[in-house]
Amino acid sequence: MGQGDAILIQKNTTQILIDGGPNNKVLDCLGKHMPFWDREIELVVLTHPEEDHYGGLIDVIKYYKIGRFATNGRDSGNLSYQVLKNEVGSRGLQGLTLSDDMDLRLGMIYLDILHPAGELQMPNDKLQIKKTNDTGIVILLKYARFKALFTADVEQEISNQLSESSKIQNINYLKVNHHGSKNGLSEKLLEVLKPKVAVISLGKNSYGHPHKEVLDMLNKYNVKILRTDQMGDVVVKTDGNKFW
Repeated sequence: MGQGDAILIQKNTTQILIDGGPNNKVLDCLGKHMPFWDREIELVVLTHPEEDHYGGLIDVIKYYKIGRFATNGRDSGNLSYQVLKNEVGSRGLQGLTLSDDMDLRLGMIYLDILHPAGELQMPNDKLQIKKTNDTGIVILLKYARFKALFTADVEQEISNQLSESSKIQNINYLKVNHHGSKNGLSEKLLEVLKPKVAVISLGKNSYGHPHKEVLDMLNKYNVKILRTDQMGDVVVKTDGNKFW
């Protein structure tokens, strides 16, 4: 779905959508991977208010019933973000502000929120200067023995902080920070994670993503790299023990 992030997690008829990409291409992806008769997404998470993550959510909210809509509590002055907020408000969606003291469960799917800290959501002047990318929601998904880490667009300082978490051992799947930007994934974090698979979500872009430094680092740790600009949709399936 282009230069952005959109991750669908599903178990039977339970769906979680993390971000929605830059435009309504996400609807094609949902139509392809969800049962045609299932028009409900139990949880939508917007990791941070940048258009390559929220743009497609405007139409998702229009065409699907949403159980809960979760954000990091940050705002944006972009007109398109105000359109999204109006859609959320007009449909009376249950809002949820996520921070690192929260864990969620949907059936057998566990979501541990690793970032941001609660104080980053406070709308005071000092905290407004914080980089939008570094306030993104980082999620650890656990399903039986399978673990996946979704890192939004957080940059190296936050990557290094995450490396100190006791929760991130034995990760199977990593969604690489910030579309493979050299300012995203840190070697300190990668060394701790030791993922089997790293997915880079991106499309044609003028930023040079994914940067050679990141690809070289993933290869150094023998991580299998899957790129949406080369493969289209990347589908990872698991029974809770093995994955493919």
